[in-house]
Amino acid sequence: MTIVTLTANTALDQTVFIDSFTPNLTIRARETVLSMAGKPTDASYILGQMGVSSRAMGFVAGVTGETIKNMLATVGVQADFVRASGQSRINTVIIAEADDTHTTITTTSLRVLPEHIDQLRERYAQALDYASCVIMGGSLPTTMSPDFYTEFIRVANENGVPTILDVESENLRAGLKSRPTFIKPNEHELAEFTGQRVDSLETAYAAGQQILKEFGTSSVITLGGRGALAILPDRAYYVPSIPVEVVSPAGAGDAVLAGLALAIERDEAVEEGLRYGIAMASAVVMQPGTAVLDPADARRFMAQVELEPYSP
Repeated sequence: MTIVTLTANTALDQTVFIDSFTPNLTIRARETVLSMAGKPTDASYILGQMGVSSRAMGFVAGVTGETIKNMLATVGVQADFVRASGQSRINTVIIAEADDTHTTITTTSLRVLPEHIDQLRERYAQALDYASCVIMGGSLPTTMSPDFYTEFIRVANENGVPTILDVESENLRAGLKSRPTFIKPNEHELAEFTGQRVDSLETAYAAGQQILKEFGTSSVITLGGRGALAILPDRAYYVPSIPVEVVSPAGAGDAVLAGLALAIERDEAVEEGLRYGIAMASAVVMQPGTAVLDPADARRFMAQVELEPYSP
């Protein structure tokens, strides 16, 4: 059995570290890092650095797509992408330390045609025969419908394969129609979906309970530097973040996806998945770039993760 990740809109992140951002001037970067992007693909990359194999699926295109596949191969990930038209995108991430800002500029993405989706359907059906779980998420290319998530979660359900979904807005609505096992929204995504304020543990818990009652789906809500809140069918946990020096927050939420999947792969309780996820997320934020970590840091942090039973 293996973890499968499904990313329709694969990408790379070019992270630029500057002191401060001033318009209309030439700004010299102190450091630049090229790294993986695309939430599920990030999870595969994180797992690979931890020595855990996975199968990364979805779409890639152009020279950037080849770079993505090569980067995944360096950490032992099986890249099984359908080649689409156009070019996989490169995002520019600007981290201005003096301003304490983190800005991402995205570009137009690859072009996925109906025949490309048909090819993915065929490969996906085969992959589910050996899948312990599927992580899917991220934005969709402009040529694709949110129904993509409805269909691919439904097919996983029909094969008895747990799913972990990390999307926003209309993609979240479409995915929840098929009742994924877990969703992993952040506060802003959850507020947009529910139409309610989500700015505290109490309001996050209420929103997670609403989703649980309506769809039967558990939520692991990431709270930025404050950690995460997990709402499960019969219990809830607040998991505080581990105090570390944050270099770049990019990819921390994707580490939580990886942690949940790892626990499913090992047939362990959700609690272990939360520990894996927060430990790996803490290691990720200490590194420049996206979804990069030192495995030794992640293993060291495992003993420091605290799960606090939560009830409002």
